[in-house]
Amino acid sequence: MRINRIARDITVLADEMEVPGIGHLPVNAFVLHATEPVVVDTGLSLPGRGFMDALGSVVDVEDIEWIWLTHPDRDHTGSLFDLLDAAPNARVVTTFAGVGIMSTERPLPMNRVYLLNPGQSLDVGDRRLTAFRPPLFDNPSTVGFYDESSEACFTSDCFGAPMPSADLAIADDVGYSSPNDVRAAQHLWASVDSPWVQVVDETKFLATVSALAALQPRWLLSTHLPPAHERTTEFLAMLASAPHADPFIGPDQAALEQLLASFEPA
Repeated sequence: MRINRIARDITVLADEMEVPGIGHLPVNAFVLHATEPVVVDTGLSLPGRGFMDALGSVVDVEDIEWIWLTHPDRDHTGSLFDLLDAAPNARVVTTFAGVGIMSTERPLPMNRVYLLNPGQSLDVGDRRLTAFRPPLFDNPSTVGFYDESSEACFTSDCFGAPMPSADLAIADDVGYSSPNDVRAAQHLWASVDSPWVQVVDETKFLATVSALAALQPRWLLSTHLPPAHERTTEFLAMLASAPHADPFIGPDQAALEQLLASFEPA
């Protein structure tokens, strides 16, 4: 895990996971150093990732007031319950649907939950965070947010892209990769993670892109992309064309058997 301080009040806890045949998928969590500190997602649900140690190196864990869970998929909830134990005053920001989804595995303590819907705001002491649903998402409870103070938009899975190497996946800026490669990888990720975008009413979808454009964020901070600074116009154009990207067709059983055979000793 790599720790990247990308702005005065934002730290990225950058991890990655190799997806065979696709690339290295960034898996970021964030710390917003507000008066009431906010942790955005809690990393992969895999052993030995070092999330709590990394988090403790950038913030006093006991001081954390908020855990913004952008949605309860396993690549966002890895250290959630460890963090709840270590931060006794922290509350989990999620939706009614998010609580329900979590309860199928391990229920959240309801006195530690703060329900927030898109369009509502959360006061964290020195700023207000405005919740919104990103244009692309893979989970019905997804809620990102915009922070006017840092001009950063936390977009969950939206804008994600697998990178060709682990180093690029945990880089402190997406600018280390070529724009054409990033755009192609973002379209691939859109077709994998949000395949509905290729059958949705395009007019309605573009309205959600326009709503994000109206925020005019300087930072786009996705769980699955290195931080993007001053790339909003470019990335919104990518989103607008996502309905026309090639659909993703994954390997079938024959391909799996061929792959497994390649690992068998001669």
